[in-house]
Amino acid sequence: MCLAIPGKVVAIEGDSELRMARVDFGGVMREACLAYVPEAKIGDYVLVHVGFAIATVDEQAAQESLALLAEAAELEDLRRGSS
Repeated sequence: MCLAIPGKVVAIEGDSELRMARVDFGGVMREACLAYVPEAKIGDYVLVHVGFAIATVDEQAAQESLALLAEAAELEDLRRGSS
């Protein structure tokens, strides 16, 4: 199973296959390769897996995914706290 995290593209550098983006994951900035999503532009949301943007998604889908991930983290924190 793989996990791709949605983030917002805030900057793009390079051209052709070697375009790299700065992606904002709720305040955490990371680099991601845009080779698989050449249509991505600043302001788009992308799903990132191991440093590669693998798909673009709309903002609503990105926000829903982020909310589910936050909820899962809270559940894990509760589980660890009750041990």
